[in-house]
Amino acid sequence: MYATYEVNSRLSDLKIHSIIDKLNPNLRSIETTSGQKRVREFYAMSPEDAYSLLEAIAEMHGFSDKLKLVKPNSEEALAEETAQEIDTESTERASNFSFSKCQIPEGDEIEYAYDDNLKAKVVDDRNIEYNGETMSLTALAKLLSGKKYSIAGPKYFKYKGEWLNDRRHRLGV
Repeated sequence: MYATYEVNSRLSDLKIHSIIDKLNPNLRSIETTSGQKRVREFYAMSPEDAYSLLEAIAEMHGFSDKLKLVKPNSEEALAEETAQEIDTESTERASNFSFSKCQIPEGDEIEYAYDDNLKAKVVDDRNIEYNGETMSLTALAKLLSGKKYSIAGPKYFKYKGEWLNDRRHRLGV
């Protein structure tokens, strides 16, 4: 849980859901299981965006004191970080990273996120050149990080200061 908003009537949360659905119906989590459509109370939005929405509603009605930001304890923060890593990795495994889809032209440089002095040049849609050798993003990420297990290359590089995985999500590719 990220925040709580105390309301006077029992079903006020349904009104908030209705507002979000009208603003952007694509945010709602909807599953189809055994031919049955299941609409859930989850939305594809960051906790900060959700809080901002509740904050605006609370301020409009003069109930800012009813909105409480909940700071996660260390266990909850670790669980959230792990969940985000799993989500990112599953998304990135679902489709290969594409420099062209992320609007990064051939010839441009990307930098290793943990040492911006380490740069690689984009040579085609899927590969980069580092120290004269052409390789995949993941291969270079493994080389530079020293990790042996499966990793998601876009989590280790930036383009013009923006994480590649963030750029990919922002552009919806």
